[in-house]
Amino acid sequence: MLEKIKPKIRTYAIAIAIPLAVGMLAALLTRGNMNIYGEINTPPLSPPAFLFPVVWTVLYILMGVSSALVYERRENNPVGASAGLRFYAISLFFNFTWSIIFFNFGSFLFAFIWLLLLLYFVVRTILSYFSVSPLAAYLQLPYLAWILFAGYLNFAIWILNK
Repeated sequence: MLEKIKPKIRTYAIAIAIPLAVGMLAALLTRGNMNIYGEINTPPLSPPAFLFPVVWTVLYILMGVSSALVYERRENNPVGASAGLRFYAISLFFNFTWSIIFFNFGSFLFAFIWLLLLLYFVVRTILSYFSVSPLAAYLQLPYLAWILFAGYLNFAIWILNK
């Protein structure tokens, strides 16, 4: 029985570790510039800075579980699984790079445009995941909602800090 569970545990552990590692690396590379959030004009509904790492940790865990579900069920729809995991990997790249563009370069307009590309890849991930595992797609919805909210914040920050 334990021999059947070990591969599942390994799959989920790796799948969760990947987005967490991406997030930690982005945080390390931007930590010297995170203070920019407290120095710029922010729009209504802007959360306090301490909330971002908490939210991102939860989202990264959900993203990892979601990708593990798709990986486990890839035989149900190999094309959908492959496309979904590819879109997910691309979205992780855009997610990682957005932090650097926003915090290190302070390029708010370019960061917003980059975020729109991230949004596109998250939607493509969700649609592809749905054909393999509806639960995996649903687990991506908080991420989608947060990206939409981040888009509002990013756009408003660009407008308020021109």
